Amino acid sequence: MGQKLGIVSFTEHGSQLNERLREMLERSGYVCESYAAEKYAGKYHLFPLKVSAKAWTEKMFQSMDALLFIGACGIAVRSIAPYLQGKDKDPAVVVLDERGIFAISLLSGHLGGANELTAVLANLTGAIPVITTATDINGRFAVDVFAKKQNLWISDLKAAKAVSAAVLDEEPVGFFSEFPVTGEIPCELQRLADGERFEGNCGMVLSLNEEKNPFAVTLHLIPRIVSLGIGCKKGTPQETVEQEVLKALQSCHVSIHSIFAAASIDLKKEEAGILAFCEKHAIPFCTYTKEELMDLEGDFTASAFVKETTGVDCVCERSAILAGGGAELLLKKRAANGVTVALALKDWSVDFG
Repeated sequence: MGQKLGIVSFTEHGSQLNERLREMLERSGYVCESYAAEKYAGKYHLFPLKVSAKAWTEKMFQSMDALLFIGACGIAVRSIAPYLQGKDKDPAVVVLDERGIFAISLLSGHLGGANELTAVLANLTGAIPVITTATDINGRFAVDVFAKKQNLWISDLKAAKAVSAAVLDEEPVGFFSEFPVTGEIPCELQRLADGERFEGNCGMVLSLNEEKNPFAVTLHLIPRIVSLGIGCKKGTPQETVEQEVLKALQSCHVSIHSIFAAASIDLKKEEAGILAFCEKHAIPFCTYTKEELMDLEGDFTASAFVKETTGVDCVCERSAILAGGGAELLLKKRAANGVTVALALKDWSVDFG
């Protein structure tokens, strides 16, 4: 599914533009919900705005990836103000005047994607894009844009800010990666080998290990490339599930933020402890039938008891590999307190292309 975009307009000219934009954006892959003042909604085939702009904004902040206000910046600013949480949580907010002359990136330019959406809108309408983020206007490396494109978890927004400040001040920024690197490394970054001395203050580390701190200020960028295979006795509480998953991760120095999916056999699709753990950590959970699991070829840590009760000799290892799209086992089955855990790792490289 494409990016979910909420659009709102308040005048006739704005609503006319709203209808035209919705059609163009949907052809570009966006999923749009377009609203207009009740007076114009029917004429332009838009949803009627039956609540205040603030109430509409509150709803959109909870359900949309981005918001587009067609109207004055002041309306947008007053509408979003009560709901701002942080640059890592807020959706993108863009303002387009009713004549389509200026497209303004207002909020979450990098992580939320407002700058990118602004460029799309400018291309579709001929509007002048207004982008004010310092790295963009200076043509410098932006760590948050890089992290978003590479699907990396950012450990610390203060450290990310320190990296951006160093880039803008033309100070050295260290870069260490445990993964292969493709493309040309930006000139702002100084790549280091493991253990190499660095004269600067801050740097970024691409690793599964959050405890690796080679710089005075270390920004950890964690790739989401680990799949979790899990099983447990019926009724195992969330706390026990979490405890055993964390122990497994710690045993191989892997951050929980590297997990992009968790999986098990379909017998566990309603297992409360697993579901609660996955919900707490925003990890998508999927299940497979015994036939799907047993069709997977390989050398697994088989259990006669598990085979007798589920029809599968090793649920967690097989689930981890399937969820990872054929990833290789990073951690074979680990069993304790009624919970079995396995980890699989996708092949991945850092791409500066």
